[in-house]
Amino acid sequence: MPENDPSDPFAELYRRLPDPRAGAADATARGDATPGDAESDPPAPSSRRAAREARRAQTAPTETTSAVPETDAVSERAAAPEADAVPAPVAAPRTQPAAAPTPAPQAAREPEPREPTRPERSRAERTPRPEPSSRPEPAPQPVRDREPVLVGAGAAAAGGSGGGRPPASGSLEDLFAGHASTDQVRGAVRAPRRRRRAGGWIAVAIVLIILGGIAGGGLALWNTYGERVQAFFGTGEPVDFEAGMATGEARVTIVSGDTGESVSPKLFEAGVTKASNSLYKYMVDNSVAFTFQPGVYKLQQQMTSAAVLDALRDSANRLDNSAQLREGLTLQQSLDVMSEQLGMPRADLEAAVADPSQYGVPATTLEGWIFPATYDFDEGVTATEVIQRMVQRTVQSLDTAGVPEADRERILTVASIIEREARNRDDFYKVSRVIENRLQPSNQETFGKLEMDSTVQYGANELGSGSVSTSEEARNSDNPWNTYMYPGLPIGPIANPGDLAIDAAMKPIDGPWLYFVTVNLDTGETVFTSTYSEHEKAVAQWRAWCADNPDGGC
Repeated sequence: MPENDPSDPFAELYRRLPDPRAGAADATARGDATPGDAESDPPAPSSRRAAREARRAQTAPTETTSAVPETDAVSERAAAPEADAVPAPVAAPRTQPAAAPTPAPQAAREPEPREPTRPERSRAERTPRPEPSSRPEPAPQPVRDREPVLVGAGAAAAGGSGGGRPPASGSLEDLFAGHASTDQVRGAVRAPRRRRRAGGWIAVAIVLIILGGIAGGGLALWNTYGERVQAFFGTGEPVDFEAGMATGEARVTIVSGDTGESVSPKLFEAGVTKASNSLYKYMVDNSVAFTFQPGVYKLQQQMTSAAVLDALRDSANRLDNSAQLREGLTLQQSLDVMSEQLGMPRADLEAAVADPSQYGVPATTLEGWIFPATYDFDEGVTATEVIQRMVQRTVQSLDTAGVPEADRERILTVASIIEREARNRDDFYKVSRVIENRLQPSNQETFGKLEMDSTVQYGANELGSGSVSTSEEARNSDNPWNTYMYPGLPIGPIANPGDLAIDAAMKPIDGPWLYFVTVNLDTGETVFTSTYSEHEKAVAQWRAWCADNPDGGC
């Protein structure tokens, strides 16, 4: 044993230190110390390692004013610069078996100073000596291998607390150095991932906008040129009914000057052909030359274009004693149609309408009283009988709508304006509301003036000009139908209204509108507004449509 080696300079010290493995009881049992000098002569440790452990246990927690051995002082001075630079963790004192405390060694018994070996010096350098304290030592705490690594905001907050290793940044270098875990590294890069996710959504939005623009442009092009493309490749839907589908009955009126282009829509409206251009397309594709004879023709519904031409060539299908009047014709236009279709002299018809009182009409003219419909007459019918039947049909419509007899002329006047101004069924009741709103005394937009182009054109004899616009000359014409010049209703009807217009005149829909304008003459789309500024925006739409459609009837 080292403590029994006489050549070892620390042998005397080993004998004086307590044995950490055996304690005081073992020392007494061996007889190395007597009860009287147990504190002054402790038993020698059993090994050099035990001596070092005993010395560290003696000097670290209990040293107060005892003299420090020269060797320890030298070790402390040698370790001071290094300890100041990098703080070392404090090792917790090990728990020893119960033994009597041993006082610090006396200066007289100190061994000769020697340079400690390298292991002893490094252990002394790493173990700082705590300051003396009069308070009891706290219970030893478990020592962690390392402090927890803070990442992100936690690292920034801990950075100012001072001492200890700098907080890990959560980078890959900290991960490989063992200062951060994979979860901490993953948390540190979470913010850039959110930025990348936001950038991804922006990219997706841009792509969707581009695709939407392409789709919208393609749809617009298809709406404009789709039919032409289908016609060119022959992949469009057929515009003709199949042979053998003809059924029912339909009547079509042909007037002087009609061509395939003008007759084709009439056939479609009567349900004879499948599309508005069926007959015209058939004639163009097959280079068919045909002269249309005026008259009313009895046809069938769902006919092929070829069958329609064959029926029009057959004089048996022409109804010589029939007349068909459409809505919105003036009295003079109606007389022209009746004369042509019935083969009746125009002078006879003019004489028949000269005196409205013979038909019970309390007005100076039969304008508005010639009801639009299809009429079949017997052979030898007179002009007066023809007019009488048409007036009776008008009275029937007025009674059906619930018009009082005293209000017949007024309702026919309002209904005739509606018939000339409205395009779609729902618009009839809205136009009726606009007329009633403008006639109200509270109207501070037009101050009682209707300002309807149809009435101005009628008064200036421009109603059949083929244009919906009013000329400057017509607006300046001083006549009782000029609603731009005079407030209120004109002095009488301007055309022959149908059942729908008469019903709308009696039942205007609720609404605040004071203005309207048809912005698309092909579809009849009409915009209704309440103020003049809103009306001007709608007028701009109409002008733009007219610019794109110079032959649209503006």
